Amino acid sequence: MTTPVSGAAATPYTPASSTVDRPDQMGKDVFMKLLVAQMRYQDPSNPVDSSQMMSQTATFSQVEKLEQLVTQNASMLVLQESATAGALVGRTATYTDTTGASKTGVVSSVRLASRGSEAIAVIGGVSVPVGRLTEIALTK
Repeated sequence: MTTPVSGAAATPYTPASSTVDRPDQMGKDVFMKLLVAQMRYQDPSNPVDSSQMMSQTATFSQVEKLEQLVTQNASMLVLQESATAGALVGRTATYTDTTGASKTGVVSSVRLASRGSEAIAVIGGVSVPVGRLTEIALTK
């Protein structure tokens, strides 16, 4: 037998984000500016070693590929959330309403998450954010 999650209403739900703001790390623009500055101000009598240049170019390519992976992972997360939300239709769900009371009903439909909002389950005509669900069960 499953036990409902308690205290779910006290924890606000924050939808997943596809961007990460990390001001403490260099992006590809900063890396490119440093590379150009290094080339511009190098000593003509002692140019940069070609192996160092190749290493820096490879590092720049790695940064670009990592950014592509982040974008692909964000897309996969949205698809996974959509599949999970779709599986809720027809199941009995318990949720905590805005007054803190526990309510139960059958999920009749689900509005999928978009960029700025989370998925919404429609239970007995009431729109309920998926993050407020405390228990999901098979309908008998």
